[in-house]
Amino acid sequence: MTTDQRSILVVAHAQRGDTVQAAARVMAALHEAGARPVLAPEDREELIAQRPAFARAAALGADIPVGDIELAIVLGGDGTILRAAELVRGGTAPILGINMGHVGFLAEIERDDMDAAVHRVISRDYRVEERLALSVRVKDAAGHVIYSTWALNEATVEKASRERMLEVVIEIDGKPLSTFGCDGMVVSTPTGSTAYNFSAGGPVIWPTVEAMAVVPLSAHALFAKPLVVGPETSVAIEVLERTSGIGILWCDGRRSHELPPGARVVVRRSDQPVRLARLHPAAFTDRLVRKFRLPVEGWRGPAGTAGAAT
Repeated sequence: MTTDQRSILVVAHAQRGDTVQAAARVMAALHEAGARPVLAPEDREELIAQRPAFARAAALGADIPVGDIELAIVLGGDGTILRAAELVRGGTAPILGINMGHVGFLAEIERDDMDAAVHRVISRDYRVEERLALSVRVKDAAGHVIYSTWALNEATVEKASRERMLEVVIEIDGKPLSTFGCDGMVVSTPTGSTAYNFSAGGPVIWPTVEAMAVVPLSAHALFAKPLVVGPETSVAIEVLERTSGIGILWCDGRRSHELPPGARVVVRRSDQPVRLARLHPAAFTDRLVRKFRLPVEGWRGPAGTAGAAT
């Protein structure tokens, strides 16, 4: 059904006690403000089993279509935020992450600021930041599209067997670049550059830079360095028919598809970005320093700026 009441999706990890308590507080604040809390069906079922009061929330899809969701409040870490991005895909709702995990790189605020954040959501006191997402298609050896999906962080082609190696050829904008054996390939967005890409030795890309990183995993080749390509670039990874193993496509570590020899994975910029709600203007440098606990002792800063040593 459709309603004129404001619908706010709440995404929470139902297996954590602190997150369940936080979800109850958020939903109470939304009810008090006259908004309608909405839960994904699987979350709703699990939360009701712990607290019957969660039955007051509407069910996403059954009661409220995704297109009617105004905003999603996510209580959890990056994995929960990625799940929320799946839930609101197809709509226009931005995502506000409240970090209940560890690093929480995608989250906007920490749990201590949760009540103030909900108040600002109710007041519509936030700005929306659009993040580049990936469109991912798998073609078979005959060129037929057999699977399609999307990714916010990254699309990875990985070997399925530990003892086997993938033989791949990398193509950029329809031109072959190199062939080699490897454990896999990562194609990352700027948002995902601090995730799998970072662990694989790829570059950190500022969110304001529209680009994609292409990073080999344990490649057996002289030229197999990370690449940064433009946002309109088409990146293709072909699993050569002579390869000895089966590959697997993973998108954001959540959606997967098997890649037999001869399969071709084509990655492009998606026409639909992911929208993040932001409450505080903050430099990405500050986020890197805070989340990775980078040492900055001894910094004096440019002469004449606030914070510079006198």
